[in-house]
Amino acid sequence: MDDRTIKNILYGQMFDMGGLLVRQPFPSQNVEQIDPFLLLHHADVKVPQHIPVDRAGVGPHPHRGFSPVTFIFKGGVHHRDSRGNDSVIYAGGTQWMHAGMGIVHSERPPHDIFEIGGKQEIIQLWVNSPAKNKLDQPHYYPLTKEQTPTIHSEDGLTTIQIEAGELNGVKGAIPTLSPVNTFTVEMKKDGAFYFHIPSAHNAFIYLLDGKVNVNNAQIIEGKYAAIFNNDGAGFGVQAVEDTRFLVASGEPLNEQVASHGPFVMNNETQILQAFRDYQMGKMGVLIEE
Repeated sequence: MDDRTIKNILYGQMFDMGGLLVRQPFPSQNVEQIDPFLLLHHADVKVPQHIPVDRAGVGPHPHRGFSPVTFIFKGGVHHRDSRGNDSVIYAGGTQWMHAGMGIVHSERPPHDIFEIGGKQEIIQLWVNSPAKNKLDQPHYYPLTKEQTPTIHSEDGLTTIQIEAGELNGVKGAIPTLSPVNTFTVEMKKDGAFYFHIPSAHNAFIYLLDGKVNVNNAQIIEGKYAAIFNNDGAGFGVQAVEDTRFLVASGEPLNEQVASHGPFVMNNETQILQAFRDYQMGKMGVLIEE
């Protein structure tokens, strides 16, 4: 089988999200979404010391109709939500939330953030939910680094964490609403790995830093995403420098997308209903003590 070729290379442009600086390779002018993936944000920030930790980060806000997924690379994230979930996940862990019919959550630094370096580096990936699941009851899955199934290469140069889906027979820990793979990878210089991707899946990689050679054909640098064509069995990655990257693939939903702010539905009427339900308190209330 042939290797998948690269369709687009997207730079993670800087955006100011209410005072939080993030990189956003997509959506962009060139690529609206990589169905079922709607948006990717990469944040690498120093936690401010002039405000209380429990007021830093992102305060209570609602979601409906998709899964906001947070991969934590440095520091930690304290998640609280209107369903009573309250947990801190540190570097190497993941917070996966199926927002379903609606949930209000906050994402703050943990109280010990300054004891562990004072930095937060995360990727947040929005995974669309199938129309039939958009009004399901919400679910929150906290996954620590220790709980995450992991592949180590024989040469010790590559470590791959499998949060969801499957790679080389190793199954991820988090259940998804449609077929989705997510792998977070650390690769030392000269490390190499071949990622077998189901033929029906759309797929991309995003580099946090470093530099890789894809299929011995194209160099991708840190802060860039490479989106693949659906024309092969997978792709090979070789590290030109020490690197960290996210691999994501998923079966496209091929459904209409209507989104506004924190809500992702299938039509504008459903978006208006989401705002109404939120204002009426139907997504619950999060009061941070």
